[in-house]
Amino acid sequence: MNSTVTAKATIKGTALKEGDIAPAFDLPGAGGEKLSLAALKGKKVVLYFYPKDDTSGCTKEAIDFNGLRDKFAKAKTVIVGMSPDPIKSHDKFRAKYELALPLASDEKKETLNAYGVWVEKSMYGRKYMGVERTTVLIGPDGRIAKIWRKVKVPGHAEEVLAAAKAL
Repeated sequence: MNSTVTAKATIKGTALKEGDIAPAFDLPGAGGEKLSLAALKGKKVVLYFYPKDDTSGCTKEAIDFNGLRDKFAKAKTVIVGMSPDPIKSHDKFRAKYELALPLASDEKKETLNAYGVWVEKSMYGRKYMGVERTTVLIGPDGRIAKIWRKVKVPGHAEEVLAAAKAL
């Protein structure tokens, strides 16, 4: 399935902000799912971007969101995780940790770029491109209600749930 994105977020350094229309996406997901923002129209959506399947922080974040999925459902909120990992990696990750959350694969990094989360990073003096851990809460109107950048995982899923309930 080809990925498509209908908006660009980082035109000349301008990042998405709360109140902006969320960039549309249409991506393949784990387990053969097709994930698109259009299909979720009218619902609240938590879109959490993470760097890599089966790494410590990303695993903890996925487990935390997965553990709260019933509470998010009661708040009429859908959770979607997204990384540049291929579908095969997502499938293994979901199976290993018994995750029921949809995970979108953005290998071309088009949606990651549209949301401004594919950024230059640095580790031990080496610069490289990667995902900045970010969560976006999208309202039923398709607008960005809240953005959490450079997320620290402990307590984050609970904070996002509180914001979703308040929306």
